[in-house]
Amino acid sequence: MQYGRQWGFQLRITPVVKYLLIVNISLYVLINLLLDPRDIFPVIGLIATEFWSGAVWQVATYMFLHADFFHILINMLILWMFGTPLESTWGSRQFIKYYIICGLGAGLLHVLLLSGSPIPAVGASGAIYGLLLAFGILFPNQLIYIWGIIPVKAKYFVIGIGALELLASVGSSQSGIAHFVHLGGMLFGLVYLKSDGWRRSYSYWRSRKKHRKHLTIVRSRTEEKQNIQLKIDEILDKVNKHGIGSLSSEERKQFEDFSRKIHDLDTNA
Repeated sequence: MQYGRQWGFQLRITPVVKYLLIVNISLYVLINLLLDPRDIFPVIGLIATEFWSGAVWQVATYMFLHADFFHILINMLILWMFGTPLESTWGSRQFIKYYIICGLGAGLLHVLLLSGSPIPAVGASGAIYGLLLAFGILFPNQLIYIWGIIPVKAKYFVIGIGALELLASVGSSQSGIAHFVHLGGMLFGLVYLKSDGWRRSYSYWRSRKKHRKHLTIVRSRTEEKQNIQLKIDEILDKVNKHGIGSLSSEERKQFEDFSRKIHDLDTNA
């Protein structure tokens, strides 16, 4: 993954973004023109009580449904604006993987925190908020113009919308907006983006810990070897002064044991 690169918004649409636009818009038109959303949303929208009763597919299908025209317009606009540079940077495979992880994670957080809710949650907002987070991390200094007028750096924009969603999630059960879905998309996106760095940090910590343990063992063996060598030198000094016959049977046995230990320490070093 690349970080810190600057990117200007472009009119072109990358492959996965294009397919996501087609699928979301097609489903919206189909459901609103030919079907009845009141029949569809309870089946493939995300209802926490239904999910815990076995409708586990809803955590995947909900992200392709939208409540009204304004809802899908905003989500698809953000998908195009922020998804295009992300897919161009990562590649299509990495991009769709990240998009799905954010969408699924957002849905899971929603059903975990609102497990008793009978209200359907629909929309790609969880995945979309994950894209916003990724854009803020990869292109932190890219300017985003709020309402087309106010310039804000992407990193501050992401922090701002995250804080707003956190505040809005307090007492939001009657608001009709699934704020925990939005937060879930950002949370799972952050975990995914930072997981490589966290794994490297953990591996580095394990390596340092293993290295320190090895140094402790080496230091302990060195000290033990030095102590044994001192005792061997004492016995050899006695031999040099008074001859081998001056050694008692206990000293001869000690010399053999000390020599064996020195050999074992050198072998296992």
